[in-house]
Amino acid sequence: MSVLLLGGMDRLERHYQNEANQRGVKLKVFTKPTKDIARKVGRVDAIVIFTDKVSHSIKHEIISYARSKGIPFFMYHSCGLCTLRKCLDCLKELNKKGGLA
Repeated sequence: MSVLLLGGMDRLERHYQNEANQRGVKLKVFTKPTKDIARKVGRVDAIVIFTDKVSHSIKHEIISYARSKGIPFFMYHSCGLCTLRKCLDCLKELNKKGGLA
């Protein structure tokens, strides 16, 4: 399973990757504002947005992209490791049940 993480803290990027690897999830992380982010997404099964660390314009761009491609997206205000753990565990469970295509 491949997941895009948008937002978060630079100093936690390595920890985000470790948490995803432990759960067997390939994680793409964008912690800094990036131009044309929708073009850099690639193929992902889900998108996680940490809304407290991302601009409104980038958030709207990625949500529009996700809706146009039918990619489920999840928004959380907190950007901590605990939030990511819970989210990845939930995504894995959804994937097992066939909730994610």
